[in-house]
Amino acid sequence: MLRVKRIYDPPSPEDGQRFLVERLWARGVSRDAARLAGWLKELAPSRELRTWFGHDPVRWEEFRRRYRAELRAPEKQELLHRLAAAARLGPVTLVYAARDTEHSSAVVLKEVLEERYLRQTAPTRRVERAQRARRGSSRPAP
Repeated sequence: MLRVKRIYDPPSPEDGQRFLVERLWARGVSRDAARLAGWLKELAPSRELRTWFGHDPVRWEEFRRRYRAELRAPEKQELLHRLAAAARLGPVTLVYAARDTEHSSAVVLKEVLEERYLRQTAPTRRVERAQRARRGSSRPAP
């Protein structure tokens, strides 16, 4: 499971592994208080894109498009795969500092991870259906 949460909100057990996904450290938050499993600044938007966006909601759709393009870069793939693997094993929370909870790069990163790395593919669904058919059940196994 993948979630997003502001770093200024208190950590909770439901967060699972928490990863800061900002290029800059959040002001006023100690490393101990953040309770992070890691800081993945390499997955944050580039400095140029972050500066251009400036958290302006009018630029949101273009920011999303550009950031998604940045996340397709070959050097980001290993980190994205590792993050997705962690999310398959248990809860992972992408932690960010922005005030705007709807227009944050963490929201885009979560979308990309879910779409490209965590969604169930058609071949996987076919295999599961075949396994259920062999068991004589039309319902997914618990």
